[in-house]
Amino acid sequence: MTVSKIRTDAAEAAQICIVTVTGADRVGIIAKLATIMAGANINIVDVNQKIMESYFVMTMAVDIAKASADMAKIRKLLDKAAREMSLNITIQNENIFKAMHRI
Repeated sequence: MTVSKIRTDAAEAAQICIVTVTGADRVGIIAKLATIMAGANINIVDVNQKIMESYFVMTMAVDIAKASADMAKIRKLLDKAAREMSLNITIQNENIFKAMHRI
């Protein structure tokens, strides 16, 4: 099997979702989300994060294809983290995210 074949198979099996996080900047936001993702066997494939004045903004692409939790459980975990850290956190399928943000 060639490397390109392996990459093609992996890409076809991926189920990418976009996590968006906004709120007041504080220590531990990325660590908390990474811990949640690892605990649910979710692979983080990309992260884009900025601090605008004291406002934290992050988008995270995650692959939930091999997740140990279903989408309802993942949402509950993220909702709990959002409450604990006073953040706004959403997760949605990559295709829905792209459709909603198309100019």
